[in-house]
Amino acid sequence: MKKFDFSVAGNKYNVEVKDFEDSVATVSVNGTIYEVEVHQDKKAVSKTPKLVRKAVTPQPGEGAVPQKATGAGAVKAPLPGNIFKIEVAVGDTVVKGDVLLVMEAMKMENNVLAEKGGVVKSIKVGLGDAVLQNDILIEFE
Repeated sequence: MKKFDFSVAGNKYNVEVKDFEDSVATVSVNGTIYEVEVHQDKKAVSKTPKLVRKAVTPQPGEGAVPQKATGAGAVKAPLPGNIFKIEVAVGDTVVKGDVLLVMEAMKMENNVLAEKGGVVKSIKVGLGDAVLQNDILIEFE
């Protein structure tokens, strides 16, 4: 493996490290084989940096797609996607911020929230329906 030349008290030694397992090394000193135990005071430091990140905690309302209501109180699709889950029914009373339905768009689930309070007049989509941007999803009274 590695060869070293040492001088101890004026005596020269040719040392070759043959094998190194855990903390035991097999060395050859001037042709004589020895097994020596290596003691290290400090741990070996890796040259590769370790990536440390803070835990991600979602903020309230994060991931929700805000909706703008039209004059008649309709909620439109914010982007093209598929209807994944419907959280309300006709006749339900909702308040601002309630989740109306969940859309799957760009392989992500997006909550569609009520921008204002009201009563659900009609639901224009069903589960699994594909919608385009600005399609009317739910109408309010």
